[in-house]
Amino acid sequence: MSPSLVARSADLARLRAEGYEIEVRENHLLVHHVPYVTPTLEVAYGTLISTLALNDDMTVRPDTHVVSFIGERPSRTDGTEVPNLLHGYGPIVVTATITANFSFSNKPDAGFADYFEKMTSYTHILLGYAQQLDPRATPRTFIVRQDDDPDSVFVYTDSASTRAGISAINNKLKLAKIAIVGVGGTGSYILDLVAKTPVREIHLYDGDRFLQHNAFRAPGAARKEDFAEMPYKVQYFADRYTAMRYGIHPHPYDIDEATCAELESMDFVFLAAEGGPTKQLVVERLHAHGIPFIDVGMGVRPNEGSLHGVLAVTTSTDKSRDHVARRVDFSAADEANEYDLNIQIADLNALNAAFAVVKWKKLFGFYADLEHEHYSAYTIDGNHLLNEDQPR
Repeated sequence: MSPSLVARSADLARLRAEGYEIEVRENHLLVHHVPYVTPTLEVAYGTLISTLALNDDMTVRPDTHVVSFIGERPSRTDGTEVPNLLHGYGPIVVTATITANFSFSNKPDAGFADYFEKMTSYTHILLGYAQQLDPRATPRTFIVRQDDDPDSVFVYTDSASTRAGISAINNKLKLAKIAIVGVGGTGSYILDLVAKTPVREIHLYDGDRFLQHNAFRAPGAARKEDFAEMPYKVQYFADRYTAMRYGIHPHPYDIDEATCAELESMDFVFLAAEGGPTKQLVVERLHAHGIPFIDVGMGVRPNEGSLHGVLAVTTSTDKSRDHVARRVDFSAADEANEYDLNIQIADLNALNAAFAVVKWKKLFGFYADLEHEHYSAYTIDGNHLLNEDQPR
């Protein structure tokens, strides 16, 4: 979270200037010390919570009129429920660190113009009843709380997760370190998808350079001048994604017997490089150290004027590893074989990467997983998806 968010957003700055005790946490706005009446006719102080809609790390018009509330059920001075307010009952898990007791819904005809109007509107509804019992009750403490999120891996705030209401689920992906071995066609798309998650460190391993043909099977659009310097792939992609996030570590060399030990500190590994004895060595090392991984593979061949092929995703976890030896290709590639075209198509690379990342997210509870398959294969011509190798 940018530490200047409140200063750069007029509505948040006004809330603070007028003495409201606001806090920005995990892309949510919290207004603390809001007076309200409890069902036992006591004046207590709760917290109002709103998601934040942002653009360029500044607030824009709220995208929802609903707020959450931490406290007891708000009441009128006779103990009855406040009318036209309660929307939902908790516990409501808002984020990993925020759990609300209720949600409120009280929408004006024109909606709320900004967060000052939204939060003060709900505050005044509760405050009106509280001041009937205690005229001194006030939400204006003039206490200033810290706003920035020092643990964020992003250069700018992930408002997409907040907007979708999945911040707590998204936090399941806060792994310390993952590796992507091979950032060619499929590996680069894996990076594109994983870079948008809160993984702390993403380590890229590839000894090849980024050349003109790579641009046609990689995310985004390379500039013509990028090819002149012939950068390593890992450096090229690290430079691109540091515009969005921190923690991308390029390693401009291939994983082999000498460097394989570097994978032993990872929480998870994506294998997106070609097969062969080296891959077998890597797989054996990962198995020996109990490190989960996903291997991706793509076989595409021309036949009668069209392309046919299969995309495969092989998963290895402590629940199932024995299938890997028969699913992953460990045969040495024959570089002299002119018929080995190694056809790569951007849409298939992206699809293979998406299958792999979806499976990775299933493993950590982001997505529901009913079948727990550890091998899946997508056949292009019939649009078939096969799931096999479920743990016994």
